[in-house]
Amino acid sequence: MNTQQILIDVVVLFAGIFAALTAVYYIVKSDIQRFFDLKNIELNKESRAHILPLRLQAHERLILFIDRINPANLFVRLHQQGISIAVLQASILNEVRSEYQHNITQQLYIDSVTWNVVRKLKDDTIAMINNAVQGLPADANGIDLSKTVLQHMASIEENPYDLTIELIKKDIHRLF
Repeated sequence: MNTQQILIDVVVLFAGIFAALTAVYYIVKSDIQRFFDLKNIELNKESRAHILPLRLQAHERLILFIDRINPANLFVRLHQQGISIAVLQASILNEVRSEYQHNITQQLYIDSVTWNVVRKLKDDTIAMINNAVQGLPADANGIDLSKTVLQHMASIEENPYDLTIELIKKDIHRLF
């Protein structure tokens, strides 16, 4: 046998092996892809199983946060007999900011639109308290501040605290 014939035989042999491997690849390709897709689905399901309780807990904590910064609840919790307006204002602002800082990481687990509403509600609560204090005379006391804010809340057509809680509940229902 001459060298040229051996070379042709080797090329034909490699071409045959390449054709056979290509055919096997295309036959098995869909099975391999399906295997990896199932693995990804399984990993996603496992991941969701770990994240769902965290997301539910975040929603629960935000509902509690909103309830705690609701002026009606703030005044009941922080008002003391004979408290000055400045002390009550400082206590309320400190309480709202502290509660917010305590719950700030919950934004990781809720919808960004919902988080923005919660943050705006916190800012609006602070502004409402500050505006009420500015609108009162210098000799006003804590009861005057409470009355002013609660009258303002009563004049609002739809309670923003209730609306925000409803938004969070809708967020929870989208999880299921």
